[in-house]
Amino acid sequence: MLTPFYTRRSFLVTSGLAAAALAQGGLAGAARAATLAPTQSMRGGSNNYRPGAPLVDRLGSGFWVTGTVRDAASGAPLEGVRIQIWAATTLGGEREPRNHGSVLTAADGSFRLETEQIVPNFGQPHAHLAYDDGAFRTVFLRPVMPSARDTSVNADFVLARA
Repeated sequence: MLTPFYTRRSFLVTSGLAAAALAQGGLAGAARAATLAPTQSMRGGSNNYRPGAPLVDRLGSGFWVTGTVRDAASGAPLEGVRIQIWAATTLGGEREPRNHGSVLTAADGSFRLETEQIVPNFGQPHAHLAYDDGAFRTVFLRPVMPSARDTSVNADFVLARA
């Protein structure tokens, strides 16, 4: 009698190991990461943009602008990427210098900046964010908040090489 090349036990063990690998990203995670679509610029995102806005620690208090930055080709988080943030806040409109600043991403690709409360501008409370440093294609985002009472907004970037 021939012995099968697998047994029920080996099948269950192998299936369990494969499921664990997939749950942690494994080969499927790498395949998904390589297929990330680059973020497209949003209409109106570049309004009141200021090239070279300075790096800042904060632009006020009580409101958080957060997000992540990833490489479209690999899905990897990007560290040290400069993101510019500006918005109309309780300090004034989008042109107010105290409402413009840039931050750098952390090792995990995340960024965050505390600002004054964002207020409606042209009827909508929204922030502006930009990547424009040259290694990747320029992207302008304009996330709109559901309510003027919100105390945070999030925007994620997936950047394609320039």
